[in-house]
Amino acid sequence: MEENLILNDDHYMELALEQATGAFDRGEFPVGCVIVQDRKVMAIGSRQGTTSDKPFCSEIDHAEIRALKSLETIDTRFDPAKAVLYVTMEPCLMCFGAIILTGIKKIVYAYEDPMGGGTHCDLKELPPLYNQCGIKVVPGVLRQRSLDLFYYFFNKNNNLYWKNSYLEAYTRDQKMKEIREK
Repeated sequence: MEENLILNDDHYMELALEQATGAFDRGEFPVGCVIVQDRKVMAIGSRQGTTSDKPFCSEIDHAEIRALKSLETIDTRFDPAKAVLYVTMEPCLMCFGAIILTGIKKIVYAYEDPMGGGTHCDLKELPPLYNQCGIKVVPGVLRQRSLDLFYYFFNKNNNLYWKNSYLEAYTRDQKMKEIREK
């Protein structure tokens, strides 16, 4: 049974990676998100607002927020307690809070965000809405695929989003570590 669960996580993370690849192809930060309930994709989202041709980079149009927002338009009854959110990068604090407020009980992510990831914050220190949410976080599903996508993103000449950031340096270090280990 546990092996079957892992295969399902891989399958849905593949769909999130498709969303991330689409964002990458549009010149956006390569984050994709899929929300699943009862083995059915309920919502998708990808990062927007980060292309270098814009005078302002939106910090609201994250893949998770876009997927959560799209739930407003579905015809199927959404039960957040039965839903799983798959995302190619660890959610930031804004997205983590929004996911908790939505009532989703499980997050699966591919690549950790050492610069802005929010899933390691100590919920016990927060008010009951957060410290009693019972959310489960599963890291590292198809991590390598997501790492590769971020590495390619940071190597694009025209990319300015998070250029010279800790996240870029960490991603490059992770990729070099992988190459040395081969």
